[in-house]
Amino acid sequence: MSPATSVTGGPYAPPVPSRTLTAVSADGARLHVEVHGPEHAPPVVLAHGWTCSTAFWAAQIRDLATDHRVIAYDQRGHGRSPASPACTTRALADDLEAVLARTLAPGEKTLVVGHSMGGMTVMAAAGRPRFQEHAAAVLLCSTGSSRLVAEALVVPLRAGRVRTWVTGRVLGSRAPLGPVTPVAKSILKYATMGAGSAPHMVEACARIVHACPRAVRHAWSAVLSALDLDHGVRELTVPTAVVQGSDDRLTPPVHARALVAALPHCVGLTELPGVGHMTPVEAPEPVTARIRELVGAYVTGAAPGPGSVPVQNRQAEQTGQAEQAEQTEQTDQTEPTGQAEPAVRAGQMKEGA
Repeated sequence: MSPATSVTGGPYAPPVPSRTLTAVSADGARLHVEVHGPEHAPPVVLAHGWTCSTAFWAAQIRDLATDHRVIAYDQRGHGRSPASPACTTRALADDLEAVLARTLAPGEKTLVVGHSMGGMTVMAAAGRPRFQEHAAAVLLCSTGSSRLVAEALVVPLRAGRVRTWVTGRVLGSRAPLGPVTPVAKSILKYATMGAGSAPHMVEACARIVHACPRAVRHAWSAVLSALDLDHGVRELTVPTAVVQGSDDRLTPPVHARALVAALPHCVGLTELPGVGHMTPVEAPEPVTARIRELVGAYVTGAAPGPGSVPVQNRQAEQTGQAEQAEQTEQTDQTEPTGQAEPAVRAGQMKEGA
């Protein structure tokens, strides 16, 4: 994504990296990688979602780079990483391993953060040796492991075959997104963000998403529509926290509940009231704070003892706690809102998944 297509001022203007480099994946795909912050500071690796780019993490990078080494990369075909004919979850895992190998010393530990398709990248890589060598902990933001189209709420129809069919056609459309107009921003906001999202947040997301080539957008939509990474969740044995927007239409809260129930070592669920799918942009402070907590607990400090959980978002505990306790064997923290459906992996996909 060229600088001209991103915002140029404020917290969502992409920061200038300390250095850029190229990671080469297993199939030869070349990935644009940015490193921000002090060279010897504790590392954080950021993996963005569908139709996004490193610019999506601008607020986190700007804050964390004061005392962290922040490594952000463009997924293949996104941002400054060239498109590749290989669009598979295996390729996503290969790419993350290539970035870890290119930017970290042997055995060096990091926090890996994945938003939406970036979280799916982490699930796909969970069983890989290089991921296990470097990942001290994980933060999954607004993501799911399967049933993305079936559970998505972007089409206001009753759940069932008709809604699934229509949703698949909408999210997998080959149509160009066109310029960033007021109408385009309204559509993007409805599909991907909470109703209270500020105009400058919507503007930033729209510019990022509209910059994604439509052929890339369509190719990865097919991968996401058929996604099944439930096995990857079970292989994600490092301490893993989950962040979820309560008003997410692309990966609704049912996904977060399913992840918390299936993760071998979940260390907390944070639900952000009124927030949609674009959690790092819509709620930059809580997301960044959670990243800092996890780095302190698992990368630079002593991890909590077995069974202990960093308690997040007490608001999220006040609703639905008893209902969820019956359906999931999880950590001390329960998540609120809605009906718990433990075996379901809710909807994702979107422009910006």
